[in-house]
Amino acid sequence: MSSSFHKCQIFIPLIFTVIGCKNTSNSKVDKGIVIEKKVDSLLKLMTLEEKIGQMTQVRHFWDISKDDVATKFIGSVIHTQGINPGETAKEWQQKFIKLQKQALSTRLGIPLLFGVDAVHGQNTYNGATIFPHNIGLGAAANEELVEKAARITAIEAQATGFNWVFSPCIAIPFNEKWGRVYEAFSESTELTERLTKASVRGHQGNLSAANTVIATAKHFIGDGATDYGIEGGETSLNAQQIEEKLLAPYKAAVKEDIGAVMASFNTVTGTSMHAHKELITDALKIGMNFKGIVVSDWKGYSRFGGNNIINAGVDMVMAVDGDLDDFQSEVLKGVEDGSVQLSRIDDAVRRILRQKFKLGLFENPFPDATLITKIGSPDHRKVAKQAVRESLVLLKNENKILPINKATQKIVVVGEHADNSGLQSGGWTVNWQGTKENYKGATTILKGIKKQSKGKVIYDKNATGNHFDADLAIIVVGENPYAEFFGDIGHESNQLELTLTKEHQDYIKNYQEKGVKTVVVLISGRPLVVADQINKSDAFIAAWLPGSEGDGVAEVLFGDHNFSGKLPHSWPKSVEDFNNKYGPNFWDNSIEPLYPLGFGLTYEK
Repeated sequence: MSSSFHKCQIFIPLIFTVIGCKNTSNSKVDKGIVIEKKVDSLLKLMTLEEKIGQMTQVRHFWDISKDDVATKFIGSVIHTQGINPGETAKEWQQKFIKLQKQALSTRLGIPLLFGVDAVHGQNTYNGATIFPHNIGLGAAANEELVEKAARITAIEAQATGFNWVFSPCIAIPFNEKWGRVYEAFSESTELTERLTKASVRGHQGNLSAANTVIATAKHFIGDGATDYGIEGGETSLNAQQIEEKLLAPYKAAVKEDIGAVMASFNTVTGTSMHAHKELITDALKIGMNFKGIVVSDWKGYSRFGGNNIINAGVDMVMAVDGDLDDFQSEVLKGVEDGSVQLSRIDDAVRRILRQKFKLGLFENPFPDATLITKIGSPDHRKVAKQAVRESLVLLKNENKILPINKATQKIVVVGEHADNSGLQSGGWTVNWQGTKENYKGATTILKGIKKQSKGKVIYDKNATGNHFDADLAIIVVGENPYAEFFGDIGHESNQLELTLTKEHQDYIKNYQEKGVKTVVVLISGRPLVVADQINKSDAFIAAWLPGSEGDGVAEVLFGDHNFSGKLPHSWPKSVEDFNNKYGPNFWDNSIEPLYPLGFGLTYEK
């Protein structure tokens, strides 16, 4: 143990002498008052440099050198694509404990927040329980299930060293061309509002407990409602439309006492959201009485106006990828020359300290090693499998071909998505852009089918085999993983379309034209234009991005469970549906969808 850590151990009791003893009252109000007194007392002890340090979030790699956490008074560390903290969860915890000890060695010993994009489980850790993405949870529309999934995500996040997750995304997608449609629950504001409440409750629970985390509502505001579905584009909705369509989930999150809100990349009426004081300060902080942290998105400081974003109300900045020194020095200069008010800095730091006290970090700054055994546990996977089953939406079931008779003599399963957990999970899985490989602990759809069937199951990965004598073809097609702007339809970085690739269309065509009964399972992060493929199939299922428990799909196909999922989005008829700013959705009657919001068949009793 270093001498500086001994110094921390001596100083912490001094702080608590000044700011009050640990509160033992059961009253939420009393606890809140005590925390506010602690925050105010600690804030008075801080230098300007220490305050700016608390507003700083960095990666644990590349952004910082050996002693920067202590010497630059860093307030938060983020883990994202780059260098993993280790191979095992224990090594992840040890890495973050080492950084936490550096923070605790400083004059005031203020602990770090550790943040991660755990958007459908602790998806940055290979071997974690991976839930269906939010679009699938929106199809399930089960608040209790969403709360359970969030609670498990919090446990597995804490088990790998994190106390803050950047979830849930509560956008309202207006256009399926947007590459983040799957991160949101639904185009329905009302459904999104209900599931937002459940997600916040699940993540945060008793916030000072070792198995809960700060949740983050994102991205404020209009990220899913940009013109033509462009990530970071212009949101041209007027104030009344923003109020009616977009704000309700944020109001719900604030009422649930969510700890953080992340600013979005888009502009609103020409002003960057990161620098939009009217919306961040006036609408969110004052209008909704939000007391938590407003955190920037990636490189928000250098991308969206420097000190303008601080003045607009951003409290913590992702000072990543070269932004660290400029951010800290320029904010310091801004306070010294009067362009940034000290009261604005104090407000930001007060919000950050408030969350750290609410988390109980001053008493328990280190992760709980006993949680490690819960990562990917059978109980957690059981809940994830339930989520898969409830997320599936049956769009067609001609001649009641489903459920599949388990005694069917020969079944051919077609498509690379059928036996690849990476492909079935989408972006934000193990890697930022997802993976095209199987990952630890996951079960593929094919494996589930083989477990269910009592007959012969053949795997024809690329539909090149001669298996037209099969009694049934289960054809699994869909999108490859993507995240953020890499998933935008029409973005120069990709060749994505709103339709299936010709190769995948041919998988269906080859078996359908040979007279084989055909069940199509679509793996996608959004509704696609597949009207022709639906017509050519005997049965068609929207399976979204089911995550690690692919056998949940098979359990419904073979009738162990009924279909219960309902469309969280209106389903498009044609690519032409997207010629204007927005696609078909339930509040715009100018474009008739192929299937309306809420559509979904079930097995008839």
